[in-house]
Amino acid sequence: MTNPTARTCRKSPKEDDQLSGGSRAWLAIALGVAAVGWGANQFAPLLLMYRSELGVSTTTVQATYALYAVGLIPGLLLGGPYSDRYGRRRVLVPALITSALASGFLMLAGSGLGWLFIGRLVAGAASGAAFSSGTAWIKELTVSGSCRDEHAGARRATIGMTTGFAVGPLIAGLVAQAAPNPVLTSYIPHVALTLAAVPFVLHTPETHKADEDATFRLPLRLPEASRRRFWTIIAPLAPWVFGASSVALAYLPGLVRDQLGDRALTFSALVTMLTMVAGILVQPLARRVHHPEKPHLIATALGIVVGGLVLGSVAAASAQWWLIAIAALVLGAGYGCCLVCGLMEVQRLASAENLGRLTAIFQAFAYLGFGAPYLLAVLERVLPPPELLLLASAPAVLTLAWTTYRAAHEPDRAGGPREGDGAAELLVGDVE
Repeated sequence: MTNPTARTCRKSPKEDDQLSGGSRAWLAIALGVAAVGWGANQFAPLLLMYRSELGVSTTTVQATYALYAVGLIPGLLLGGPYSDRYGRRRVLVPALITSALASGFLMLAGSGLGWLFIGRLVAGAASGAAFSSGTAWIKELTVSGSCRDEHAGARRATIGMTTGFAVGPLIAGLVAQAAPNPVLTSYIPHVALTLAAVPFVLHTPETHKADEDATFRLPLRLPEASRRRFWTIIAPLAPWVFGASSVALAYLPGLVRDQLGDRALTFSALVTMLTMVAGILVQPLARRVHHPEKPHLIATALGIVVGGLVLGSVAAASAQWWLIAIAALVLGAGYGCCLVCGLMEVQRLASAENLGRLTAIFQAFAYLGFGAPYLLAVLERVLPPPELLLLASAPAVLTLAWTTYRAAHEPDRAGGPREGDGAAELLVGDVE
């Protein structure tokens, strides 16, 4: 669907070019989001390191991984509204500094397991604030710079986050494998990158003027049909975003740890990178599949997730590392499709005044999926991994059936201007 509001609310070409920085200002924000994404995901391949270096149990390690979401959800739900009220920069810059601080706490894990929990909580809070404000900022910079593709902002935000998710674990894993004192040195590259990104973000034009009179408790102001679409379609889809990726990068590699021996850490780092790279490479497919009036992208995204879980079950049964890698690639593609699908919907429904908040709510639901590896680790006491993964595909199938049915029959489906579009579309004229 073409966003008519985005076209008619544009500022003058001169003002527009100053705001967009020649249509490339979004790259600085994508760098900041990628840096925080690096910090969020660098922990994944190091799970095996903590099990060997610190003698931590599998369940405890998976709990620290899931603890990230405990810090992240408040970060999202506070960071999004705060950026809607005071502007995007006032949230993203402190989030970058906090993300670097979180890595500093994780460096201390060798002296006490408590630092591991503190570091993951702080990393989650920083990520929540950065992702909600950064995603909205990228969207606004994209729309102000060009209106040729209304969904480019969602794809750029997805690629920015996912690049950090991909590169961070690879570098952290390789450093942990090769450098001395890996519990400490694995986090140094992230601290350096995050602090280096701060000046770029500081010099990027602000797109959302501060509204000192706004309150965190303002309603989302969506038309009733749009609100119903969010809760019946987007919210059920959301947990599969990181449910798919976290199973691929935090659960599957551990199933072949004993077979790989000393190579397990490197393999985990590579699988994490491949999972996220698949999420980037699938974006052209997502663009082609997307239809403004039909739920093609939702069906494709969740169908890929179901296929990845079934393939993961086969890989777990065979205990073959190459099958684990293929299953991770498929789940990564499902992650990428689910994320961009959700962001497209959110950015279409939200106004400039609540884009940060609606993005935060979507991402909060998405990060519930981070608990999947911990849940699977706990349930291993009852069922073996192959059966668990096959069982996990059942709710994915149900979500696929429900969301595609609702999207096909939802009266608020995309298709052109409708009553209430003034409240549901991003108003570029409202940004500085």
